[in-house]
Amino acid sequence: MDLEDFLSPDRVVIDLRAANKTALLRELARRASVELGISADTICAALQKREGLGSTGMGHGFAIPHTAVRDLRAPFGILARLEQPLDFDAIDGQPVDLVFLLLLPEASQGPQLNALASVARRFRDASILQQLRTAKDVRDVYEAMVAPVG
Repeated sequence: MDLEDFLSPDRVVIDLRAANKTALLRELARRASVELGISADTICAALQKREGLGSTGMGHGFAIPHTAVRDLRAPFGILARLEQPLDFDAIDGQPVDLVFLLLLPEASQGPQLNALASVARRFRDASILQQLRTAKDVRDVYEAMVAPVG
């Protein structure tokens, strides 16, 4: 599964403001809700439950909050670059400034399970992280995220 299958330029947000991790998850759930027609409260509750199992802050300033959502038919993503880094309880203790919200169908299997791995691979590449952080507009952020590597 390619990133373009679940991320589009209109789902990239730059300079997003959030007071804390909870507020950020709430805002991302709200944005997803508008497009998906699924309650923001339902999405946010699922995200909070997943975070309760362990932070999705992966280190190096990025987080991939993800969860399965009932009634979702295909993976759905939102990429956000935060205006100010915030504490996300990341494994390295560093604040997060790049966040990829990934929602998956409850019965995810096959290629859909690769969605999380696809995002994680991109975020593990230091040059991609640098491009995401320095891109001047939404289109450049999107292109940096989905461009072929190598």
